[in-house]
Amino acid sequence: MQPAEFVWTVAPGHPAFPGHFPGRPIVPGVVLLDRAILFAQTLIEKEPERWQVGTAKFLSPVGPGETLVFSLQPTPRGSIAFSVKAGGREVASGSLTAA
Repeated sequence: MQPAEFVWTVAPGHPAFPGHFPGRPIVPGVVLLDRAILFAQTLIEKEPERWQVGTAKFLSPVGPGETLVFSLQPTPRGSIAFSVKAGGREVASGSLTAA
């Protein structure tokens, strides 16, 4: 498997914003993980029954309308390392394993 990049623009009306947080909406980490998993499924061309999150770091908040680049890299151990960037800043990183 080769590394891959996926682009996702956060919709200003995303349903996570009203409760996270009023007055200063940010994308919850679980939404970033969910999107990373969807892209990982595309990368491995199958939909595993479940995923295990090996590591996850959330480094910078993401707001409405931001365009994110998800870079996914298969590792020799069989997991998928991911990083997420918005513009020039790193937003999140981690690893996923299909189970």
